[in-house]
Amino acid sequence: MSDSAISFYRRLGHLWVADRRKQTWLFEQGWLERFRTLLPQEAHVLDLGCGPGSPLAAWFIGQGCRVTGIDSAPAMLDLCRAQFPDQEWIDADMRCLNLARRFDGVLAWNSFFHLSRDDQRAMFPVFGAHAAAGAPLMFTAGPDDGEAIGSLYGADLHHASLAPQAYRRLLAEHGFREIAHVPQDLTCGGHTVWLAQKL
Repeated sequence: MSDSAISFYRRLGHLWVADRRKQTWLFEQGWLERFRTLLPQEAHVLDLGCGPGSPLAAWFIGQGCRVTGIDSAPAMLDLCRAQFPDQEWIDADMRCLNLARRFDGVLAWNSFFHLSRDDQRAMFPVFGAHAAAGAPLMFTAGPDDGEAIGSLYGADLHHASLAPQAYRRLLAEHGFREIAHVPQDLTCGGHTVWLAQKL
């Protein structure tokens, strides 16, 4: 995440967690199921920007997957460890991640879009280095090139995106084939979702 987003979630992440827990439906489920169909039965998923581990990592764990979660907010990781002590939770910045191992799937949901555009470009070698052959990659971005500063709980929160053609070029350059791209998917809370697979 950008430094401002890291600061935001370290200071105010507990408010986001409380609000998310009030939601009674998993609006991401359709995309999670599509991602799951590309995974082996007992998959190991890398969750970049895992937050509190619920609901997304929890969903994968419930599907029989192992999860390695990466986050820069220690309080979020504490929640992960309390709820799922048998999984792996690492305090790290996704932008400089180098675990020297590959995963059956790589997820950067509602985390990747907090990075600057330059940092987003630099993430594609990270994705490629951590994705096994055939591994799906799924991330959320903006619908087109640009930057925006949103406001949540009275604090600024940075979002950025590249143009779709830039994502397509970066995916291809780093050995991924595009499977799906839906801008502002109304079935998923208006998220712009990319799904690709490592060749």
